[in-house]
Amino acid sequence: MNYQAIIYDVKDNILTITLNRPGELNAFTIEMAEELIDAFDRASKDDEVRAVIVTGAGRGFCAGMKLNSDGNAFGLDEELEPSLDDIQNLDEVEPGIRDSGGTVTLAIYNCTKPVIAAINGPAIGIGATMTCAMDIRLASTKAKVGFVFTKLGITPEACSAWFLPKIVGISQALEWVYTAEIFDAEEAKSGGFVKSIHEPDDLLAAAYKIARRIADNTSPVAIALARQMMYRLSAADHPAEAHKVDSLAIFYQSLADGKEGINAFWEKRPAKFPSKVSTDMPDFFPWQADN
Repeated sequence: MNYQAIIYDVKDNILTITLNRPGELNAFTIEMAEELIDAFDRASKDDEVRAVIVTGAGRGFCAGMKLNSDGNAFGLDEELEPSLDDIQNLDEVEPGIRDSGGTVTLAIYNCTKPVIAAINGPAIGIGATMTCAMDIRLASTKAKVGFVFTKLGITPEACSAWFLPKIVGISQALEWVYTAEIFDAEEAKSGGFVKSIHEPDDLLAAAYKIARRIADNTSPVAIALARQMMYRLSAADHPAEAHKVDSLAIFYQSLADGKEGINAFWEKRPAKFPSKVSTDMPDFFPWQADN
């Protein structure tokens, strides 16, 4: 795909995805959604990519959805009357029904690589909710965050009802959604939404530091497994579901990268893990029970 709304740049095993509509504070469009989905799918398959950083061009991260002035503001088909039955099989849902932000967060969720958000400026609406599907969030002192949906008469989107309470707890998530206010980086940190706050010129360096620690020291297959284990199994009904998957994960990893990791430990040297996400993921990934 020839990207127009984002920049895709891989250097030293770290992919930087930059939302690239700076003239409109990187407002979210259907084009941007399609490019982000493609980018995360591409990153999942690319063994050169060991970690992903997402940031915004210019002074904004993402100011929210670029709303249409004519017709449906979100580009949805108002002639349809969809029901829950109509949306059960997402691959067969008619165009004009699905929330475009949700298609992006599901692509992030399914990614095999760790994803770090470097929130460099306003992150409003989908600009905030898309980061909920990212694993680690850092903020600039210039960042502003807002889950502003109820002030617009709409509801949270982009699967944020699943992600946000897991990140900050149900009470904090509800307060931010109920009030629909825009808050600063300090409140985002005190509420548990971001890990740390940095001066604008230091933000990307802090994100790259974390990404470098991942890219240089870990098994890519183990990372891909661990990422899905944490997200999927933390929502399971019983810890035995985690036991089933981690039993298989430990078994197969002990035959592959685990041997190299343990040998490197005893030999006091950096590990050189041979397995690749593109070719060596175990057959049970992402576990048959979810398929």
